[in-house]
Amino acid sequence: MSKTKYLFASLAVAALGVAALAPRVAAADKEETERPMAPAFKVKDYDGKERTLEEFKGKYVVLEWVNLECPFVKKHYNGSANMQKLQKTYADKGVVWLAICSSAAGKQGHLTPEGWKTAYTEKKMAATTVLIDGDGAVGKAYGAKTTPHMWIIGPKGTIEYTGAIDDDRNPQADPAKTKNFVAGALDALLAGKEPPVRETPPYGCSVKYAD
Repeated sequence: MSKTKYLFASLAVAALGVAALAPRVAAADKEETERPMAPAFKVKDYDGKERTLEEFKGKYVVLEWVNLECPFVKKHYNGSANMQKLQKTYADKGVVWLAICSSAAGKQGHLTPEGWKTAYTEKKMAATTVLIDGDGAVGKAYGAKTTPHMWIIGPKGTIEYTGAIDDDRNPQADPAKTKNFVAGALDALLAGKEPPVRETPPYGCSVKYAD
């Protein structure tokens, strides 16, 4: 075969390869764009700093609805320190972890900014920050129902996981012996893989929104 004919043959094979790859790339792009987008928000943290979802674009973000008086939250914060370990583990991997309190003033779990600063230190929390959503605007935008109710948002703002933190609804269960959906999803996503599960029913105490 002449060099010219060999070149055209090689280009034809390459073109076929690209054509075969194109549907897979298109499918992947379609799947990504079909993921629901996380609602934007603007809310102050316990330092009084206004925070937005947009500022964390390009990173994985975990939203954790929290009420430190809820027994289902205590399961992960007290004794086992499971939540703190998760916060630190994934913060060390570049994940932003936002604890959100949507308990209204006078409701279980509500704390002032100073109260949250104290609690953060006493509980040895490792979340990026605590967002104080006293009017419930963020919680209602996301449809947060329980504490804890967990969300993972991808670098492009898509919702990659939502639901329960693990598979054991017993508030007395040992978190170390449960299947942790959040850890499983984050490990897969950080490795460039699909999460084992993208949605589960949340469980815990109801979010204490204002009446």
